[in-house]
Amino acid sequence: MNDVTSRYPTEDVEKPRIVILISGSGSNMLTIVDQVTNGTIDAEVAGIICNEPEAAGVQKARDRDLDVSVIDHRGFTSREEFDIALMRTVDDYQPDLVVLAGFMRILTPDFVRRYEGRMLNIHPSLLPKYQGLHTHRRALEAGDETHGVTVHFVTEVLDNGPNVVQAVVPVLDGDTEDTLRKRVQIQEHIIYPIAVKWFVEGRLEMISGHAMFDGTALPSTGVKLQG
Repeated sequence: MNDVTSRYPTEDVEKPRIVILISGSGSNMLTIVDQVTNGTIDAEVAGIICNEPEAAGVQKARDRDLDVSVIDHRGFTSREEFDIALMRTVDDYQPDLVVLAGFMRILTPDFVRRYEGRMLNIHPSLLPKYQGLHTHRRALEAGDETHGVTVHFVTEVLDNGPNVVQAVVPVLDGDTEDTLRKRVQIQEHIIYPIAVKWFVEGRLEMISGHAMFDGTALPSTGVKLQG
């Protein structure tokens, strides 16, 4: 007898749920959303959360019929109070993965611990180099020959979680902060969807403070690509 039930399931398999946090234009958000829409990333974007009511990314997300929550951090008396409200909103979406895509807030330890191991961030430098702000300026001032971008797991120490994937970008003669930033951003839009895809497919995880891919610990740089 043919196993009709196994070949034709009566219930859809629930896809991994992604929540994306933004503060600005949402360019990395859109690259992930577009790859979810076209099926490259087999997941569901459950919601977008933004702390800047006037951010361009808010309208871009609404234009794609995404569920958008705006939580203005200025309406809270402390980081802790804001993060509590943020956690409640994130939890309402029941995410499997939290993606920080240009979310310009330093998160409290309590927030990070809640989602540790299922929260990714993208940072415009070859971490651990140039943690924090103004990375392009710092790379130029240091006379670096290469710069780049890193996707990493989020831990309690800012920009210090285990690296997943990096793209290396050459610094060219005559580069300015703006020209370097634009070339780095091109690589951001390539590597962030890759990391998200790996995670929702179950190939990427964080175990005991290490990024693991297909069960093997990644090097300290993560997977390194030449931009």
